[in-house]
Amino acid sequence: MDKFRMMFQFLQSNQESFMNGICGIMALASAQMYSTFEFSCPCMPEYNYTYGIGLLLIPPIWFFMLGFVLNNNVSVLAEEWKRPTGERLKDPTILRYMFCSITQRSLIAPALWVSVTLMDGKSFLCAFSTNLDIEKFGNSSFIKEMSETERTRLLARIPCEDLFEHKELRVAATRYIKCISQACGWIFLLMITFTAFLIRAIRPCFTQAAFLKTKYWSHYIDIERKMFDETCKEHAKSFAKVCIHQYFENISGEMQSLHHHHSGKDGGGDEEEDKRSDEERLLGIRAQDDMNKVLWNWHTCKPALALRKDQMDDKNNSKLTGKINEAFNGFANGHTHGTEKKEWAVYYSKV
Repeated sequence: MDKFRMMFQFLQSNQESFMNGICGIMALASAQMYSTFEFSCPCMPEYNYTYGIGLLLIPPIWFFMLGFVLNNNVSVLAEEWKRPTGERLKDPTILRYMFCSITQRSLIAPALWVSVTLMDGKSFLCAFSTNLDIEKFGNSSFIKEMSETERTRLLARIPCEDLFEHKELRVAATRYIKCISQACGWIFLLMITFTAFLIRAIRPCFTQAAFLKTKYWSHYIDIERKMFDETCKEHAKSFAKVCIHQYFENISGEMQSLHHHHSGKDGGGDEEEDKRSDEERLLGIRAQDDMNKVLWNWHTCKPALALRKDQMDDKNNSKLTGKINEAFNGFANGHTHGTEKKEWAVYYSKV
């Protein structure tokens, strides 16, 4: 369990690497699913095109949606988009950056599925076998005697080896369509690679300040949500612990006092320290209504992103103020508390 917990904490702290790993796993899963998938073309003119194009497009759409489902930033994006403005304004560029980042990762597995499908050519053959000009592939004199409906049914059987009698025509037609399918696959890969190259090459040409700003605040939103969830979890744990302790103290006071009498020498100090730490973790919120109000205010009116230095240096300022007051009171009373006295010697000379 400790190993799994350490692994989970590592993945949480390195969410970007974790999401890249998930995208890689999904891409490998898409290729493995296609290799294990049993392709069965219906070999009917009414369903060949639907089956072939559906096999080419529907699984990528499913992988694309699955990429959004597995990405934790989708909920962060939705919350940031739908939250009330309050004291913190919404920045559309941050929302666009987060959406583009999620979309880029979700497109990896669909792109791999389309590429593998086009390179294999089976779905392309099933979808477009009825559009072939069979006379180009050998002796097709028997087709001239057929009606248009019979010819369409015959061409629809080309993907099915058991149903098409003329082997030479089938092999030639299959190679022709697979060649076109592979050409489309390479064009698709070239377009994707060229688009990624343009994105990487053009982005440095624009100002980096806007990009760094959107990247920083998108990371901030994600980290803020995680820290808020962790703080709420710690507060709930401390709240439950204090509530349970108070319940048992009120119900069984005598048993509690007897327990303190027997174990007060052994761990009384530790128990008091635990209670003190739990009280500090409550942060002054000790009622259900107060906690509900805090959570509601956090949702409806998040604090502005402007930290005040006086709150951060409150302790240092209080210490400095105390020293100044002590020195002032000492001079007012005719003595200095702990201040060093300096002696001055004056010499007069008669000329």
